Parts: sequence; structure tokens; C-alpha cells
Amino acid sequence: MPLTDTPAVQARDLRRTFRSRSGIWRQTRSEVEAVKGVSFEIAPGELFGLLGPNGAGKTTTIKMLITLLIPTSGSASVLGRDVVTDVREVRSRIGYVFGGDRGLYERLTGLDNLRYFSELYGVPPREQRARIGSLLELVGLTGREGEKVEGYSRGMRQRLHIARGLLHDPDVFFLDEPSIGIDPVGARELRATIAGLRDQGKTVLLTTHYMFEADELCDRIAVIRSGEIVAEGTPDELKQLVSAGRVLEVETYGVHDHVLDRLRVVPGVRSVVVEERGQLQVLVVASEPGAEVTQPVLGGLDETRVGRVSHRDPTLEDAYVELVTRTGA
Repeated sequence: MPLTDTPAVQARDLRRTFRSRSGIWRQTRSEVEAVKGVSFEIAPGELFGLLGPNGAGKTTTIKMLITLLIPTSGSASVLGRDVVTDVREVRSRIGYVFGGDRGLYERLTGLDNLRYFSELYGVPPREQRARIGSLLELVGLTGREGEKVEGYSRGMRQRLHIARGLLHDPDVFFLDEPSIGIDPVGARELRATIAGLRDQGKTVLLTTHYMFEADELCDRIAVIRSGEIVAEGTPDELKQLVSAGRVLEVETYGVHDHVLDRLRVVPGVRSVVVEERGQLQVLVVASEPGAEVTQPVLGGLDETRVGRVSHRDPTLEDAYVELVTRTGA
């Protein structure tokens, strides 16, 4: 999606440093740079993904964009308003949802929760009924709004969180790992809700650890590692980082770190990671275009019990893993 002259969200060399103390008798002070010069733009109506491992700086970046943290340096704007100097204006135009169950009143019904937050958000009384009704329909809770929240599933709670965050009709919506801990059925319903936000013309920034979710929903994606953006593009553009090669998967029964280090220097190997799949460990090896790495990799596993060996085309997850694990990324 092409960017307009006025981005809905813009970050320019955004940085955030935290000071920490350690020690009991002799305290030492240190500084941790959580975000190290992040820059990106999001166009109006775009669903933009910010992906990265735990501790990469995703939530810190979002908190700066929604005015909950002040940047150490750099700048950011939402709908042309500076997140530091125009706090009130920015907050009136955005909504946000963080993964988890907090923020709702368990003993109230879903409808009563939305009525209560409508008052807090200053929604005019004459508009509340229609707006709540349309939001319940959007998030798929019509017919369940009369039930107490304590009886909702986690997926239903997250959808109610989204409805709550949309009560004041924000133009930009921030979703920080909204589907974490939700069962597959609930996650599918939540993805449909998020897609519906884009269909309504909302600008959405989404963080998630589920690559298939990002692939399905996002127009563009930025990958953040150790506080820095290491790649940006559409899902297909990121897949092209490994799509010319192939992915080798080898089931193993315990593989040592020194073996992985040996495999990473095999000619033609781009990245090597181990995934836990139930009782099995699966060695995932991405190769360079035209490189034949099957025999060298299997030869390097002579100390390891090996099960099924297979090849497949790369996915967004393969591109993501390569970006966040490769040296110098």
C-alpha cells in the first residue's frame, strides 16, 4: 500500500533508554537502550505489523506512540500530532489493546462494561446505544452481551477489549499481541474482527508472535531485533529473502549447541534453528538458492538420532527467523 504525504503514524529515529540498578550492598547503575533509532511510517487505512522476539522493543515502541512513555530522543507523530507536545489530541484519536485479561469488570455484563466505558470516553448518551450495538456486531458478541464477563472465554474477552477501545471511534488502533493465549477458534474469530477494522478504514498497528496471523492480516511488516528495525516490506517481500532457496526439516531427538554451530558454517546454509513440536525437535535449515545442503547437514548430524527428513517452500516464519537470528542482522 503506497504511503500518502501525511502518514497516520510516523516514527523518526525513535529511542528509549531505561536506567536500572543492581546489587544490594553496592548498587551499580546501568542504562539499557530498549529502542535504538526506530523509524517507520504507516499510511492511513493500513494494517501494519511490528514483529520481533520478546524484549526486542515492540511494546516500548507502542507505548511511546500512544503517549505512555516519553522518547529519550527522536520523535513520533500520530495523524500529524506530536506524541510529546500534543498528548491530549493524540489520545483522543487512538485506541489500544494489550494482550491479557485486565481492564474489564468481571461481575458486570459485556453490555454494562461498554456502557460504563462509554461514559468514561465521553460518548454522547444519544449515540451510545447505536454505537455499542454496531461494535458488538463487529466483534461477534451480539447475543452474548447480557452475560457476565466472568463467564466469557479469553477470546471473547479480547474481542470485548477491542469493542471497548473503539467506543470513541478512534482513527488509529494499536493491538499488542491481542491473540496471545487464545484457543484456535477464538483466535480465528479475533482475526476476523481485526480484518474488519481495516475494512472500516481504521489504521492498525499489530504486534504478534504468530507469523501466519501476520501473513494473513498485514499489508506491510517491520521486523525489530534488539531495538532496531532489521527489515520492512510486504509479507511477500519478506518471504523473498529466503524464497529463492529451500527449507530442509530434520526430525531429531536431541541436538547439541556445538552441532548447530557446525551446521551454520556449512556452505549454502543461511540459517539453522531448532523448533519444539510436541515430543520432537525439528531442525529447520534455510539454504541459499541452488545450494544442495541435505547431505552435508545430515553428515553433520552423525552424533544425533535422526527421524523424518523433508523439504518445503519457505514461509514468512522462515524469513522472520532468519532476520532475528542471523549474525549482523
